[in-house]
Amino acid sequence: MAIYDNLPVYKACYDLLIDAYDVCSRVNREFKYTLGDKLKNDITDLMVCIYEANASHEKKSHLRNAKQLLIKVKIYIRLLHDLRQLSTRRLALLSDKAETVSKQLTAWYNSQKEKKNNNND
Repeated sequence: MAIYDNLPVYKACYDLLIDAYDVCSRVNREFKYTLGDKLKNDITDLMVCIYEANASHEKKSHLRNAKQLLIKVKIYIRLLHDLRQLSTRRLALLSDKAETVSKQLTAWYNSQKEKKNNNND
């Protein structure tokens, strides 16, 4: 088992969290304590899911939860942009980082499915 903070997906998620804190510090007060807090909390929960998946023998359920949280994160990012709290440049940056996390989670999830299929053979 790899140390969770050395995982590329964990590092990518951490970078996304740092950017989310930076973005949320600049949004209007009306959105900072609602949408901004939800964004930061869900990314933090996503990091916890990554840790739990890495520590668990049954990784798929944690990875499924992580993928669901990431969908919510993407919605919050898009909503911040649509509410004019996030520039198009920042939207592109955060969306790219979220997509990097998504691809890594999907690859990890698929590798767990393949392992299960190989064990059934």
